[in-house]
Amino acid sequence: MMQGTRGMMRAVRGIGMLAGIALTLTMTGAVAQESGTKGAPLKIELNRLEPAGEACRTYMLVDNGRGPALKSLKVDLFAFDTEGVAQKRLAVELGPLQEKKTVVRLFDFTGLACPKVGRILLNDVLACEGGDASRETCLERIETATKTPAAFDR
Repeated sequence: MMQGTRGMMRAVRGIGMLAGIALTLTMTGAVAQESGTKGAPLKIELNRLEPAGEACRTYMLVDNGRGPALKSLKVDLFAFDTEGVAQKRLAVELGPLQEKKTVVRLFDFTGLACPKVGRILLNDVLACEGGDASRETCLERIETATKTPAAFDR
């Protein structure tokens, strides 16, 4: 009987160890999936607007701090006036973006005075290249913010 009890105890310990290993593997997979770069946010901030002759110079802070490198990130932007009327449309290349890097990109909305800009809309992602990126996955990753009086959203 003593022999049977020891064997049973070993079997129970073995099952316990297997359950612990399985739980560890499951949790490791969940953490890896959650922290994976595929869904990492791509933060784009309207950081500054300044007059540049007949244009409004726009400073965009692009934070790819947790994401994979992108060869190209081309976005479609609309500038609206303070009355909410669309004024200018502009396609802007924000790439290339290095992995885990933040950059500032400048571009001008020609023929538009900065005080007249009430909102900038990220209308769409026109191109997104790098790794397994696509227009749709890049658009899903983008989070917008602003440090200006003008709203910036998608």
